[in-house]
Amino acid sequence: MDTKRFIVATLLSAMVLVGFEYFMPKQTHQQAAQQSAQATSQTPPANRPVPAAPIAGASSQPQSIPAPQAETRLPIDGPKVSGSIDLLGARLDDMVLRDYHETIRKGSPLVRILEPARDPQPNYVEIGWMNLPGGQVRVPDANTVWTADAPKLTGEKPVTLSWDNGQGVTFQIVVSIDSHYMFAVEQRIVNHSAQPVALYPFARVDRAYTPVETGGYLVHEGPISVIDGRMDESSYKSLRTGATPPANQSWTRAGQNGWAGITDKYWLTAVIPQQGTAVTGSYGYQANQGAGIYQVGFIAQAPTTVSPGMTAATTSHVFAGAKEVNLLEHYESSLHIPDFWKAVDFGWFAFLTRPIFYVLDWLNTLLGNFGLALMAFTLLVKGLFFPLATRQFRSMGKMRQLQPKVQEIRERYKGDQMAMNQHMMALYKNEGVNPAAGCMPALVQIPVFWSLYKDLYITIEMRHAPFFGWIQDLSAPDLTNLFNLFGLIPWDPTVLSPFLQLGVWPILFGLTMYLQQKLNPAAMDPAQQRVFQMMPVLFTFFMARQPAGLVIYYCWNNLLTMAQQMLIQRRLDGALKKGGVPAAPAVRK
Repeated sequence: MDTKRFIVATLLSAMVLVGFEYFMPKQTHQQAAQQSAQATSQTPPANRPVPAAPIAGASSQPQSIPAPQAETRLPIDGPKVSGSIDLLGARLDDMVLRDYHETIRKGSPLVRILEPARDPQPNYVEIGWMNLPGGQVRVPDANTVWTADAPKLTGEKPVTLSWDNGQGVTFQIVVSIDSHYMFAVEQRIVNHSAQPVALYPFARVDRAYTPVETGGYLVHEGPISVIDGRMDESSYKSLRTGATPPANQSWTRAGQNGWAGITDKYWLTAVIPQQGTAVTGSYGYQANQGAGIYQVGFIAQAPTTVSPGMTAATTSHVFAGAKEVNLLEHYESSLHIPDFWKAVDFGWFAFLTRPIFYVLDWLNTLLGNFGLALMAFTLLVKGLFFPLATRQFRSMGKMRQLQPKVQEIRERYKGDQMAMNQHMMALYKNEGVNPAAGCMPALVQIPVFWSLYKDLYITIEMRHAPFFGWIQDLSAPDLTNLFNLFGLIPWDPTVLSPFLQLGVWPILFGLTMYLQQKLNPAAMDPAQQRVFQMMPVLFTFFMARQPAGLVIYYCWNNLLTMAQQMLIQRRLDGALKKGGVPAAPAVRK
């Protein structure tokens, strides 16, 4: 019966792992290399038009395509970012992150967050104004050439962009950047004309390509927003199929507090309106050449009205950078951005996943290594579940003592399954044994397993986090492979099948699982024995494709479990001897 309970718990865990394999499509090394090569070799088309469409739901007024001309750019030199602002249209469309590289290889390019409209993967932010229906005020558009009052934007000094519309109205955009990835944007209207001016300020994120979504069902990638405490996560497909002319919007919501943008697994580009101001957030899709344009943004519900001789301003923010959990929470507190931490997809079980991340992050700060933090976390979990494990091993000890009686009942009622079950239950009740007690620790730890997997997969803090030896990225699988003799043969077996990936740590995991079985010998029929013996092999191949950090956690967990079991069993055997009750004899194989 011990074996049956163990098999049930093992199969439940296997279902979780199989679910990961089903819901988490993974690229082979060859596919990843091919995509990388294609992206690198792709050159911008010389005659590609710049997409310029109004924000979904804001206005149906078309904007003209800029005439080809030399671009004038304002450099950005921030502590964490570098890039430029295109003064043709005042687009924030060129930015790389100084602290993040695409891969762990030496010389790997920096991660690019924003990219100009004429490049292969356009992703940019637009700030502007919309007319009232029928309004005649000339507003800046994609053809507008702005002037800057400084040679570059730095973290120490903001830059003011200006443009005069020739009708007595000057538009200004004051841009500043903090020590990380947050831009403050002040939109000013200076009215020197004799008539009042009323315009709607807006901000939006435009993405003119459809990225490959790498997260499967585990992490959201695409349009995201929080408005008045309500979160929305839509797919690129829903924007394409749901956008209806003339405004080409697929979703809209009005509110006073929130943010909206487009998120990737580790990166976010978002616009944040002035909190407390009535705005309308929307998602839209503008069909165009190629992939079209996905648009996510805000527009004010009420126009900004500027009397003659007066100046009016509205303030918003733009985030373009890495989804660092502590940084997002800092912005949430300092700028009063509601639920900004939800840009990191902790999921439905955030009440568990998020605290586990905090513990791991604290341990990493303390120990200086996320792998050691995982091991220390395992010790904490073992200490937390120690009382439950003690009851489990006590129940297993009692079950071993009852094996002769159990075998006797099986022999006596082998032709009557109902009678056998009734007598079994009566025996367990009389002896005070709960057959399900052995499964509880494994079942309780499944949520911890899931939360660890989620944290390892979605949080950028664990991206490219090294351990020791050949493990340089705990969020990626162990890339050593038994099938090419761990690199001695210059061949990638995953070209034939992604399942031909079997690294050192997954093999160590299978070995520790096998040793656990040997530590718990039990009588079983041949069918049970075959299933029992296959579990380490199956789990070894399942874990080979999981993050190395998770495999290291489970190896260490298995070793601690064996040590814990031997300690508890020694105490139980000593207690049985002191009480005059002989310990149960070992069951022969």
